[in-house]
Amino acid sequence: MVGNGEMLKQRFVLDTTALTDLQAREVIGQPDLCEGMKTILELIADARLNFGISCYVPYPSVYKEMYEFASRNSCDREVMAKIDTWLVKKSPDRYRVDLTSQIFHEYVSHMRERINRGMGVAEDAIWEAASQCLFLEKPGSQNKEKKEEIEREVIGSIIGRFRNKYRAALRYGILDSAPDIDVLILAKELEAAVVASDYGIEKWAEQLGVRFVPASTFPMIIKEYLRYGIGTKKTQPVSKMKKVQTEKESKA
Repeated sequence: MVGNGEMLKQRFVLDTTALTDLQAREVIGQPDLCEGMKTILELIADARLNFGISCYVPYPSVYKEMYEFASRNSCDREVMAKIDTWLVKKSPDRYRVDLTSQIFHEYVSHMRERINRGMGVAEDAIWEAASQCLFLEKPGSQNKEKKEEIEREVIGSIIGRFRNKYRAALRYGILDSAPDIDVLILAKELEAAVVASDYGIEKWAEQLGVRFVPASTFPMIIKEYLRYGIGTKKTQPVSKMKKVQTEKESKA
């Protein structure tokens, strides 16, 4: 069994996908995105209160990404409050971690910019070529509605397929954003595990000797700690505390 001393050493660095992964939500029985985020954050709260298990989020990159993701999906302020309360915000020390992290960070940002620029150029070429071919045979045909319909239904569909294939060929398995590298640098700095559902992060975590935890299994890992942990007087679970409070308010 895991002793309390070992439990206290557990640290995790969360990528945004640690809170948003579809499989993780299925595991905890919360198909709704916002409710799933709440449930995972409540598990994190229970683990922190009972065993001092710390979950970090790189600041400001991943923290901002989480916050904006929740806002875009119309999550209520409770989700934002839980992010601020139970996740430890920390900026990765890119200059002291034992790898050329600042150069690597700049390289990843540059790669993302170049990949997106290349996609834009390719899309422009597709639009131009398709439009020219469309009216080449009958130059007198200028039905605006028909042209817009074809562009939307045919050319737009082609571009959609192109984007998926382009991402699979050039972005899958690489670190293509600054938040990705921040997660790895902070985990290396803290000797913590990375939680994500990103294959690029998983691949580079292995290269850097950082423990990787799939986002889909992270909630169950926390539940196992809470179920089998010993040596600490457990507090009432956050989810149960919230339920009791709601019942009290309804009776008032």
